[in-house]
Amino acid sequence: MSQKLDSSINDIVSAIIDSYRSDEYLIRVDSTYQINKEIIIDLLEKLRSLIYIGFFSHKPLKFDSIEYHVGELVEDISHNLQKQICRALRHRKPDGDFDHESAVITHRFLSRIPALRSLLATDVEASYEGDPAAFSKDEIILSYPGIYAITVNRLAHELYLLGVPLIPRMMTEHAHSLTGIDIHPGATIGHHLFIDHGTGLVIGETTVIGNHVKIYQGVTLGALSTRGGHLLDGVKRHPTIESHVTIYAGASILGGSTVIGEGVVIGSNAFITTSIPEKTKVSVKNTDLQFMTDKKPVSKEFLQDDFWDYMI
Repeated sequence: MSQKLDSSINDIVSAIIDSYRSDEYLIRVDSTYQINKEIIIDLLEKLRSLIYIGFFSHKPLKFDSIEYHVGELVEDISHNLQKQICRALRHRKPDGDFDHESAVITHRFLSRIPALRSLLATDVEASYEGDPAAFSKDEIILSYPGIYAITVNRLAHELYLLGVPLIPRMMTEHAHSLTGIDIHPGATIGHHLFIDHGTGLVIGETTVIGNHVKIYQGVTLGALSTRGGHLLDGVKRHPTIESHVTIYAGASILGGSTVIGEGVVIGSNAFITTSIPEKTKVSVKNTDLQFMTDKKPVSKEFLQDDFWDYMI
């Protein structure tokens, strides 16, 4: 019995080895230049510690020693990020020498941290001002999934703009796995973005979002069609959302030529594939709901309240 089992295992091993030869894109025997996902996730946490200084530190900080702490953190991030960027660039040209280019990219990326901190401060402010349930801005930084997803996306977007392959998407997909919020690193997003709840939110690669935009859970800013596959690479496939727009839960806005004008309010579950002029309110007409109790039908008068007085 044991001998037969050993033989069976050998057959399975042989079949798997044979499959490696037929599906070569699923195998990387030499992992010398492979990006290390664990290091990327660790870098994300260190970058968060750098941005929200003191919030995620493993030891108490004092202002008179903060320069040493930041210097140590930046040096650690720079060293490891440069290595991973170098490996990522080799996916474009495996035999290339990218040591200098990866060093330049890393320096340019890290030099953007002060500007990113200022931008993220507006997102924290928007989250606090827009959510009556928020206890404090500390609570938002420490616990809100929307802020985590926005933070990761803004970091990944900078690397995306610098032409780094793979790593930006690895970062945003890690945030996606933790928060349920899927924002492509290519999306262009203005200041004061507020993502409330956020679970199930999808923002596509060529989406453009203005300033002071508020988005609720389950919203899709997507492509009208992806049947063209890679032929659509570089084509604007996702909508433009102008400033001061509010998009309520479950709404879908699709298409690269779709523009949602400034000040528009889009109600829950709306399905939009055409542009909406500024300062328009879009809602889905309520279905015919029935309300029954053991005694008598419930009055429909309570359904006649002004929907927008409630929503705005």
